[in-house]
Amino acid sequence: MIDVTLENFETEVIAASNAIPVLVDFWAPWCGPCKVIGPLLEKLEVAYEGRFKLVKIDSDQEQQLASAFGIRSIPTCILLKNGQPVDGFMGALPEGKLREFLDKNLPPADETPQEVEAVEEAPPPDAGSDEHFEQLQHAVAADPANNDARFSYVKALLLAGRTDDAKVAFAPVIAQTTLVRRFDSLARLIEAIDFAQTHDNGLEVLVHLDSRIGANKRDFEARFDRARLLLAHQKWTEAMDELLEILMRDKAWNEELARKTYIAILDLIEQPKPKVADGQIPPDDPVVATYRRRLSSVVLS
Repeated sequence: MIDVTLENFETEVIAASNAIPVLVDFWAPWCGPCKVIGPLLEKLEVAYEGRFKLVKIDSDQEQQLASAFGIRSIPTCILLKNGQPVDGFMGALPEGKLREFLDKNLPPADETPQEVEAVEEAPPPDAGSDEHFEQLQHAVAADPANNDARFSYVKALLLAGRTDDAKVAFAPVIAQTTLVRRFDSLARLIEAIDFAQTHDNGLEVLVHLDSRIGANKRDFEARFDRARLLLAHQKWTEAMDELLEILMRDKAWNEELARKTYIAILDLIEQPKPKVADGQIPPDDPVVATYRRRLSSVVLS
Protein backbone atom coordinates (compact mmCIF):
# COMPACT_ATOMS: atom_id res chain seq x y z
CA MET A 1 0.00 0.00 0.00
CA ILE A 2 1.33 3.46 -0.97
CA ASP A 3 0.16 6.92 0.03
CA VAL A 4 -0.24 9.03 -3.09
CA THR A 5 -0.12 12.81 -3.49
CA LEU A 6 -0.26 15.05 -6.53
CA GLU A 7 3.55 14.91 -6.72
CA ASN A 8 3.80 11.13 -7.13
CA PHE A 9 0.38 10.49 -8.71
CA GLU A 10 1.76 10.23 -12.25
CA THR A 11 4.38 7.65 -11.28
CA GLU A 12 2.52 5.58 -8.69
CA VAL A 13 -0.90 5.54 -10.39
CA ILE A 14 -0.91 6.47 -14.09
CA ALA A 15 2.42 4.93 -15.09
CA ALA A 16 2.06 1.97 -12.74
CA SER A 17 -1.38 1.10 -14.13
CA ASN A 18 0.19 0.42 -17.52
CA ALA A 19 1.84 -2.66 -16.01
CA ILE A 20 -0.63 -3.71 -13.30
CA PRO A 21 -4.17 -2.67 -12.27
CA VAL A 22 -4.05 0.05 -9.61
CA LEU A 23 -6.83 0.35 -7.00
CA VAL A 24 -7.08 3.89 -5.60
CA ASP A 25 -8.69 4.19 -2.16
CA PHE A 26 -9.96 7.72 -1.50
CA TRP A 27 -10.26 8.15 2.27
CA ALA A 28 -9.92 10.66 5.12
CA PRO A 29 -8.67 10.29 8.71
CA TRP A 30 -12.06 11.24 10.19
CA CYS A 31 -14.02 8.69 8.10
CA GLY A 32 -15.21 5.69 10.14
CA PRO A 33 -16.05 3.38 7.18
CA CYS A 34 -12.62 4.19 5.72
CA LYS A 35 -11.00 2.64 8.79
CA VAL A 36 -13.02 -0.52 8.16
CA ILE A 37 -12.29 -1.01 4.46
CA GLY A 38 -8.66 0.12 4.57
CA PRO A 39 -7.28 -2.93 6.43
CA LEU A 40 -9.41 -5.26 4.28
CA LEU A 41 -7.92 -3.81 1.09
CA GLU A 42 -4.40 -4.11 2.47
CA LYS A 43 -5.09 -7.74 3.40
CA LEU A 44 -6.40 -8.48 -0.11
CA GLU A 45 -3.42 -6.80 -1.78
CA VAL A 46 -1.21 -9.34 0.00
CA ALA A 47 -3.59 -12.24 -0.66
CA TYR A 48 -3.76 -11.52 -4.40
CA GLU A 49 0.04 -11.76 -4.62
CA GLY A 50 0.81 -8.86 -6.91
CA ARG A 51 -2.23 -9.03 -9.18
CA PHE A 52 -3.08 -5.43 -8.30
CA LYS A 53 -1.47 -2.45 -6.59
CA LEU A 54 -3.22 -0.59 -3.76
CA VAL A 55 -2.70 3.14 -3.22
CA LYS A 56 -4.43 5.51 -0.80
CA ILE A 57 -5.28 9.18 -1.39
CA ASP A 58 -6.31 11.43 1.49
CA SER A 59 -9.21 13.29 -0.13
CA ASP A 60 -8.91 16.17 2.36
CA GLN A 61 -5.23 16.75 1.65
CA GLU A 62 -5.41 16.03 -2.08
CA GLN A 63 -8.58 17.86 -3.08
CA GLN A 64 -7.37 18.44 -6.64
CA LEU A 65 -7.07 14.70 -7.23
CA ALA A 66 -10.41 14.01 -5.52
CA SER A 67 -12.06 16.63 -7.73
CA ALA A 68 -10.46 15.21 -10.88
CA PHE A 69 -12.02 11.82 -10.11
CA GLY A 70 -15.39 13.34 -9.17
CA ILE A 71 -15.29 11.99 -5.61
CA ARG A 72 -18.52 12.89 -3.80
CA SER A 73 -18.34 10.58 -0.76
CA ILE A 74 -15.77 8.41 0.95
CA PRO A 75 -14.62 5.77 0.98
CA THR A 76 -14.60 5.56 -2.81
CA CYS A 77 -12.35 3.12 -4.67
CA ILE A 78 -11.40 3.52 -8.35
CA LEU A 79 -9.61 0.83 -10.38
CA LEU A 80 -7.31 2.03 -13.16
CA LYS A 81 -5.83 0.11 -16.06
CA ASN A 82 -3.56 1.60 -18.72
CA GLY A 83 -3.91 5.03 -17.17
CA GLN A 84 -7.72 5.10 -17.24
CA PRO A 85 -10.48 4.39 -14.68
CA VAL A 86 -12.34 1.19 -15.57
CA ASP A 87 -14.49 0.45 -12.52
CA GLY A 88 -15.10 1.48 -8.94
CA PHE A 89 -17.40 1.42 -5.94
CA MET A 90 -18.41 3.53 -2.93
CA GLY A 91 -18.76 2.54 0.68
CA ALA A 92 -17.16 -0.05 2.95
CA LEU A 93 -17.95 -3.32 1.21
CA PRO A 94 -17.49 -6.62 3.09
CA GLU A 95 -14.53 -8.81 2.13
CA GLY A 96 -16.65 -11.14 0.00
CA LYS A 97 -17.92 -8.28 -2.14
CA LEU A 98 -14.40 -6.86 -2.45
CA ARG A 99 -13.17 -10.20 -3.74
CA GLU A 100 -16.04 -10.30 -6.27
CA PHE A 101 -15.05 -6.83 -7.48
CA LEU A 102 -11.39 -7.79 -7.82
CA ASP A 103 -12.06 -11.16 -9.47
CA LYS A 104 -14.28 -9.44 -12.03
CA ASN A 105 -11.65 -6.88 -13.00
CA LEU A 106 -8.23 -8.44 -12.46
CA PRO A 107 -6.35 -10.63 -14.93
CA PRO A 108 -6.00 -14.30 -13.98
CA ALA A 109 -3.08 -15.48 -11.92
CA ASP A 110 0.27 -15.63 -13.72
CA GLU A 111 0.93 -18.45 -16.11
CA THR A 112 3.14 -21.27 -14.88
CA PRO A 113 6.83 -21.11 -15.89
CA GLN A 114 6.26 -24.01 -18.27
CA GLU A 115 3.50 -22.11 -20.06
CA VAL A 116 5.61 -18.97 -20.35
CA GLU A 117 8.52 -20.97 -21.75
CA ALA A 118 6.24 -22.59 -24.32
CA VAL A 119 5.02 -19.21 -25.49
CA GLU A 120 8.53 -17.78 -25.74
CA GLU A 121 9.74 -20.75 -27.80
CA ALA A 122 7.26 -19.91 -30.56
CA PRO A 123 8.12 -16.45 -31.92
CA PRO A 124 5.14 -14.54 -33.29
CA PRO A 125 4.82 -14.10 -37.06
CA ASP A 126 5.85 -10.80 -38.61
CA ALA A 127 3.21 -8.09 -38.27
CA GLY A 128 1.31 -7.61 -41.50
CA SER A 129 2.21 -11.01 -42.92
CA ASP A 130 -0.45 -13.41 -44.16
CA GLU A 131 0.44 -15.74 -41.29
CA HIS A 132 -0.08 -12.90 -38.82
CA PHE A 133 -3.57 -12.11 -40.12
CA GLU A 134 -4.47 -15.79 -40.22
CA GLN A 135 -3.37 -16.18 -36.60
CA LEU A 136 -5.42 -13.16 -35.49
CA GLN A 137 -8.46 -14.30 -37.45
CA HIS A 138 -8.20 -17.79 -35.98
CA ALA A 139 -8.07 -16.37 -32.44
CA VAL A 140 -11.33 -14.49 -33.04
CA ALA A 141 -13.01 -17.49 -34.66
CA ALA A 142 -11.96 -19.75 -31.78
CA ASP A 143 -13.35 -17.36 -29.16
CA PRO A 144 -15.69 -14.68 -30.56
CA ALA A 145 -16.15 -13.25 -27.05
CA ASN A 146 -12.41 -12.59 -26.64
CA ASN A 147 -12.35 -8.79 -26.80
CA ASP A 148 -8.55 -8.59 -26.83
CA ALA A 149 -8.30 -10.92 -29.82
CA ARG A 150 -10.94 -9.00 -31.79
CA PHE A 151 -9.33 -5.65 -30.96
CA SER A 152 -5.95 -6.89 -32.19
CA TYR A 153 -7.44 -8.32 -35.40
CA VAL A 154 -9.52 -5.27 -36.33
CA LYS A 155 -6.68 -2.92 -35.45
CA ALA A 156 -4.22 -4.86 -37.62
CA LEU A 157 -6.62 -4.75 -40.57
CA LEU A 158 -7.15 -1.00 -40.18
CA LEU A 159 -3.44 -0.25 -39.95
CA ALA A 160 -2.86 -2.35 -43.07
CA GLY A 161 -5.44 -0.30 -44.98
CA ARG A 162 -7.95 -3.17 -45.17
CA THR A 163 -10.80 -0.99 -43.94
CA ASP A 164 -13.64 -3.00 -45.47
CA ASP A 165 -12.34 -6.24 -43.95
CA ALA A 166 -11.94 -4.46 -40.62
CA LYS A 167 -15.53 -3.25 -40.68
CA VAL A 168 -16.77 -6.78 -41.32
CA ALA A 169 -14.72 -8.13 -38.40
CA PHE A 170 -15.87 -5.26 -36.19
CA ALA A 171 -19.58 -5.52 -37.02
CA PRO A 172 -20.45 -8.25 -34.47
CA VAL A 173 -19.32 -6.04 -31.56
CA ILE A 174 -20.10 -2.55 -32.84
CA ALA A 175 -22.95 -2.24 -30.31
CA GLN A 176 -20.42 -2.69 -27.49
CA THR A 177 -18.49 0.52 -28.18
CA THR A 178 -20.14 2.21 -25.20
CA LEU A 179 -19.12 -0.68 -22.93
CA VAL A 180 -15.63 -1.65 -24.12
CA ARG A 181 -13.26 1.30 -24.34
CA ARG A 182 -10.90 -0.24 -26.90
CA PHE A 183 -13.84 -0.98 -29.19
CA ASP A 184 -14.73 2.70 -28.91
CA SER A 185 -11.14 3.47 -29.92
CA LEU A 186 -11.49 1.31 -33.03
CA ALA A 187 -14.76 3.04 -33.91
CA ARG A 188 -13.05 6.44 -33.69
CA LEU A 189 -10.27 5.31 -36.03
CA ILE A 190 -12.83 3.96 -38.50
CA GLU A 191 -14.75 7.25 -38.35
CA ALA A 192 -11.53 9.18 -38.99
CA ILE A 193 -10.69 6.97 -42.00
CA ASP A 194 -14.19 7.46 -43.41
CA PHE A 195 -13.85 11.22 -42.88
CA ALA A 196 -10.51 11.28 -44.69
CA GLN A 197 -11.92 9.27 -47.60
CA THR A 198 -14.55 11.96 -48.18
CA HIS A 199 -11.69 14.47 -48.56
CA ASP A 200 -9.51 13.04 -51.30
CA ASN A 201 -7.57 16.29 -51.63
CA GLY A 202 -6.17 15.91 -48.11
CA LEU A 203 -3.31 18.40 -48.52
CA GLU A 204 -5.66 21.10 -49.74
CA VAL A 205 -8.01 20.44 -46.84
CA LEU A 206 -5.14 20.70 -44.34
CA VAL A 207 -4.10 24.04 -45.81
CA HIS A 208 -7.68 25.28 -45.48
CA LEU A 209 -7.90 24.07 -41.89
CA ASP A 210 -4.55 25.65 -41.03
CA SER A 211 -5.87 28.94 -42.42
CA ARG A 212 -8.96 28.74 -40.23
CA ILE A 213 -6.89 27.92 -37.15
CA GLY A 214 -4.49 30.77 -37.90
CA ALA A 215 -7.42 33.18 -37.98
CA ASN A 216 -9.00 31.77 -34.81
CA LYS A 217 -7.03 29.65 -32.32
CA ARG A 218 -10.36 28.55 -30.78
CA ASP A 219 -11.77 27.12 -33.99
CA PHE A 220 -12.08 23.71 -32.39
CA GLU A 221 -14.03 22.22 -35.28
CA ALA A 222 -11.11 22.96 -37.58
CA ARG A 223 -8.59 21.62 -35.08
CA PHE A 224 -10.59 18.43 -34.59
CA ASP A 225 -10.98 17.88 -38.35
CA ARG A 226 -7.23 18.36 -38.68
CA ALA A 227 -6.65 15.79 -35.94
CA ARG A 228 -8.99 13.33 -37.67
CA LEU A 229 -7.09 13.61 -40.94
CA LEU A 230 -3.80 13.06 -39.15
CA LEU A 231 -5.27 10.10 -37.27
CA ALA A 232 -6.56 8.53 -40.49
CA HIS A 233 -3.03 8.70 -41.92
CA GLN A 234 -1.56 7.19 -38.72
CA LYS A 235 0.27 10.38 -37.76
CA TRP A 236 -0.39 9.56 -34.14
CA THR A 237 1.66 12.13 -32.25
CA GLU A 238 0.73 14.98 -34.57
CA ALA A 239 -2.95 14.15 -34.07
CA MET A 240 -2.53 14.08 -30.28
CA ASP A 241 -0.67 17.39 -30.36
CA GLU A 242 -3.64 18.96 -32.15
CA LEU A 243 -6.09 17.46 -29.65
CA LEU A 244 -4.00 18.83 -26.79
CA GLU A 245 -4.41 22.29 -28.28
CA ILE A 246 -8.16 21.87 -27.87
CA LEU A 247 -7.88 20.44 -24.36
CA MET A 248 -5.66 23.25 -23.15
CA ARG A 249 -8.33 25.75 -24.18
CA ASP A 250 -11.54 23.84 -23.41
CA LYS A 251 -11.36 20.40 -21.76
CA ALA A 252 -15.12 19.80 -22.04
CA TRP A 253 -15.57 20.88 -25.68
CA ASN A 254 -18.20 18.85 -27.52
CA GLU A 255 -18.77 16.40 -24.64
CA GLU A 256 -15.01 15.83 -24.15
CA LEU A 257 -14.57 14.69 -27.75
CA ALA A 258 -10.92 15.73 -27.86
CA ARG A 259 -10.03 13.82 -24.69
CA LYS A 260 -11.88 10.69 -25.80
CA THR A 261 -10.17 10.72 -29.19
CA TYR A 262 -6.77 11.30 -27.57
CA ILE A 263 -7.32 8.25 -25.34
CA ALA A 264 -8.35 6.25 -28.40
CA ILE A 265 -5.03 7.03 -30.06
CA LEU A 266 -3.14 5.89 -26.96
CA ASP A 267 -5.08 2.61 -27.10
CA LEU A 268 -4.20 2.18 -30.76
CA ILE A 269 -0.47 2.85 -30.51
CA GLU A 270 0.22 0.97 -27.28
CA GLN A 271 1.90 -2.37 -27.91
CA PRO A 272 1.43 -5.51 -25.76
CA LYS A 273 3.76 -5.58 -22.79
CA PRO A 274 6.79 -7.85 -23.29
CA LYS A 275 7.23 -10.76 -20.93
CA VAL A 276 9.77 -10.12 -18.19
CA ALA A 277 11.17 -12.08 -15.27
CA ASP A 278 9.11 -12.38 -12.11
CA GLY A 279 9.24 -9.26 -9.97
CA GLN A 280 10.23 -7.00 -12.86
CA ILE A 281 8.02 -4.35 -14.45
CA PRO A 282 7.86 -4.31 -18.26
CA PRO A 283 9.31 -1.11 -19.75
CA ASP A 284 6.85 1.55 -20.86
CA ASP A 285 6.68 2.69 -24.46
CA PRO A 286 8.36 6.13 -24.17
CA VAL A 287 5.94 7.77 -26.62
CA VAL A 288 2.86 6.41 -24.86
CA ALA A 289 4.26 7.32 -21.44
CA THR A 290 5.09 10.86 -22.56
CA TYR A 291 1.68 11.51 -24.06
CA ARG A 292 -0.10 10.01 -21.04
CA ARG A 293 1.79 12.47 -18.84
CA ARG A 294 0.86 15.36 -21.11
CA LEU A 295 -2.81 14.39 -20.98
CA SER A 296 -2.73 14.06 -17.18
CA SER A 297 -1.01 17.43 -16.87
CA VAL A 298 -3.70 19.16 -18.94
CA VAL A 299 -6.70 17.34 -17.43
CA LEU A 300 -5.54 17.90 -13.84
CA SER A 301 -4.51 21.53 -14.36
